[in-house]
Amino acid sequence: MPLCVLVRGGEALARVEGFDPLELDEKMRAVFGDLGCSQAPMQSLDERLDALIAQRRVMLFMKGTPDEPRCGFSAKVVQALRASGCTDFGSFDILSDEDVRQGLKKKSNWPTFPQLYCQGELVGGCDIILEMEQDGSLKDELLLGV
Repeated sequence: MPLCVLVRGGEALARVEGFDPLELDEKMRAVFGDLGCSQAPMQSLDERLDALIAQRRVMLFMKGTPDEPRCGFSAKVVQALRASGCTDFGSFDILSDEDVRQGLKKKSNWPTFPQLYCQGELVGGCDIILEMEQDGSLKDELLLGV
């Protein structure tokens, strides 16, 4: 578990156990002052997830990248997207950020990756995407609103 101890002049003045960026920011400001940093509050995880989902009209949360997937399920979804004519989609490597990985599971109520979002709404995971590609509905879903 992460532990951050804030020390000034050799004296431990505050401590933050676990990963809590808001608490860490608050305690750092209390101990060290502003330090010339922005006064903008840090984003909550939920706000961050919403911003990631909204980055692109079609957004894929996967293991690896579209050009270098790090699991077979992610590779299959990328292939299905491209086969359906969707080449302009965003992606996020959930292996690069454990907070996003765990937070998105809770937010979407979907326990596995990849997860595909279209216009901010969860479309589904690998099995659903592959079924939609087979019956042609994936293309319709991705082109909706274009």
